[in-house]
Amino acid sequence: MTTMATQGAWLRMTSSAKSVAKSTVTSKELGFLTSQLSGVRISHSPSDVINRISVPSFPGIQPIVARRICPFTGKKANRANKVSFSNHKTKKLQFVNLQYKRVWWEAGKRFVKLRLSTKALKTIEKNGLDAVAKKAGIDLRKK
Repeated sequence: MTTMATQGAWLRMTSSAKSVAKSTVTSKELGFLTSQLSGVRISHSPSDVINRISVPSFPGIQPIVARRICPFTGKKANRANKVSFSNHKTKKLQFVNLQYKRVWWEAGKRFVKLRLSTKALKTIEKNGLDAVAKKAGIDLRKK
């Protein structure tokens, strides 16, 4: 059996677990620890696993990351080879040239801030924002 000192300084018993261990539950039945870095409960007892499953999860807590995809043209990163002078090939990603632009929306009589590729910007200048958004299936009223 390992002790708390051998498991590392970053694992500690929670304060509620200490009070429960003092009152009714022995230390062998109590099998969860909390990481100070992330706050994740590490469980050893089956009853704690059942209690954790019944608690609803919150997917909105995760950070929001903008994807590198143009919403108008659907362009995304391309897998390519980086070729050295000795013809040694390593994989790399060629990302889309995405830009944040304020584009005048004639039907809405206002500016719309969009993140689009330079190819989509040229297409909007040629065909108009309404036609390109309708073809891509984008509702500009939400933005």
